[in-house]
Amino acid sequence: MKYLTIMALILLSMQDANAQKPKTLKATFGMGCFWCSEALFQRLNGVSNVKSGYEGGDIANPTYEEVCTGTTNHAEVIEMEYDPAKISYDELLEIFWKSHDATTLNRQGADVGTQYRSVIFYHNNEQKEIAEKYKAELNKANAFGKPVVTEIAKAQPFYVAENYHQDYYLKNGEAPYCRLVILPKMEKLEKLFKAKLKH
Repeated sequence: MKYLTIMALILLSMQDANAQKPKTLKATFGMGCFWCSEALFQRLNGVSNVKSGYEGGDIANPTYEEVCTGTTNHAEVIEMEYDPAKISYDELLEIFWKSHDATTLNRQGADVGTQYRSVIFYHNNEQKEIAEKYKAELNKANAFGKPVVTEIAKAQPFYVAENYHQDYYLKNGEAPYCRLVILPKMEKLEKLFKAKLKH
C-alpha cells in the first residue's frame, strides 16, 4: 500500500510538472517571399518548426505554380511554433513589421501579386487584439511615413509548400537570390535583434 501511495504521488507530481511546462503556440505571417520570412524566423530563440506554405485562398492543396498565378488568393506564408516563455507574440510582430514593407499592397520589392501580401493570420483572440493594436499604433504614429496595409485575418487551412521550398536559405545560401535579397535581411535582423537570436 505504501508503494502504491508513493507511485501515485510521483505520478501526480509528474502531471503537475507537465502542466507547468509552457506550451508552444502557433503564429502565421505572410511578408512577401516565404524564403525570406522562413530564414529570418528560424534564427529566433524560442521559435521552432518553421514551415513555408500557403494560406488564405480558395482551393485546397494548391501548388506553387497555382499560387504564383495570383488567382487562388493564397498568400505565401510561414507557420511556426513559438515558446511564449522565450519570445512573446509582441516581439514576433515587431520583427515581422521591421523585416518587410508593410505599406505596399500586394507587393514586396520585385515580387508583385496577392500571394506576396503583408498578412497576419491570428490563431486566437489575443493574437488578433495584439496585432490590431500594434497596427493601429504604427499608423497613428505614422511610423513608416505611409499607412500600414497589413491584412489581419483569422487563421485558415495552412498548406505546407513543396519540399524544395523548406529550409531554402539554409540549403541555398550561395544562390544569387539568397545573397542579394535574403542576406541583407539577415544582416538587419542580426543588427536589430541580436539578443533574440539562437547562438
